[in-house]
Amino acid sequence: MQRKKAYLLLEDGLLLEGISVGKQGTSGGEICFNTGMTGYQEIYTDPSYKGQIVVTTASHIGNYGTAQAEQESEHTQVSGVVINEFSEEHSRKDATESLQQYLEKNGVVGIAGLDTRMLVRYIRSKGAMNALISSELTVEQMKEKIKEVPSMDGLELSSVVSTPTPYFFGDINAPIKIAALDLGIKKNILRNLSKRGCYCKVFPAKTSFDEMQAWQPDGYFISNGPGDPAVMKYAVETVQAILKADKPLFGICLGHQILGLAVGLKTYKMHHGHRGLNHPVKNLLTGKGEMTSQNHGFAIDEKSLDANKDVELTHVHLNDNTVMGIRLKNKKAFSVQYHPEASPGPHDSAYLFDDFISLIEESKFQKV
Repeated sequence: MQRKKAYLLLEDGLLLEGISVGKQGTSGGEICFNTGMTGYQEIYTDPSYKGQIVVTTASHIGNYGTAQAEQESEHTQVSGVVINEFSEEHSRKDATESLQQYLEKNGVVGIAGLDTRMLVRYIRSKGAMNALISSELTVEQMKEKIKEVPSMDGLELSSVVSTPTPYFFGDINAPIKIAALDLGIKKNILRNLSKRGCYCKVFPAKTSFDEMQAWQPDGYFISNGPGDPAVMKYAVETVQAILKADKPLFGICLGHQILGLAVGLKTYKMHHGHRGLNHPVKNLLTGKGEMTSQNHGFAIDEKSLDANKDVELTHVHLNDNTVMGIRLKNKKAFSVQYHPEASPGPHDSAYLFDDFISLIEESKFQKV
């Protein structure tokens, strides 16, 4: 099919020309890149990507279509997509529609035909910044429009993507009850908990500890999500109340950062973040390495961790030594910066869900 011309404009002035894919129109957000070789639909529906334009570095995107089973939330979350070679056709027989149909239906603006390897090197050098995709504006109009795109630094988005009302997931007769604070939760996290014998009640982002505790859960889960953790006072206070009650707690990604803030650690915005399926992490407790799935643009400050005698560093990123996991010495709480549920990605870190279940079972046994 004949495709319309589109442009990608970065806020520092870099302008690239390609072809329009998905919905024709204009969309802005913080540009970032994901180095995964598969899983584009899971990436596009991950709430942690809210407000971001995602560059997928795999050469061919769309070649296996889309399927309902690969949704990580109810709808797409990305602000836009940047692709090298866009596949008009797909080969997978159980795909429900093409990527073009999927992006159009979900209103996602995209651009293809770009040298994404060059673009990734550029972002790695210059750092994360805002960008604009358009197939309808002139370049001069784009230069004005990009000024309206908000900075991710200081942006609160979890309450935007969170469920508006509580809902349940799993078997009601399961032996363990988990209260999950939805800051942008992925469905595969709930699947991992459910298959380990957990019945989950998922609560909106701004739910208080007292509201969750009224359900009398056995443990608390703090989810992944988008935006800057430093402006999420409401979530920090909820986690502090959970810790004060000494309840078992597990946090992933944004939940990891919120746990850190709750105990006095600091967070910072990374130069360009970690997003992909092959990030090497070392478990300092076991000495073993893990290949991990990651998606984050903020991290816990290592210096503030070193100064806190109540927090133990448990995992580090082997590429840049960033903080990948912590546990509290005086509470039943731990967290990791990466995604043990993957989807997409490796399953090396799935044991962390087992660790959470063990923590809950030990806590219940102590009460007996």
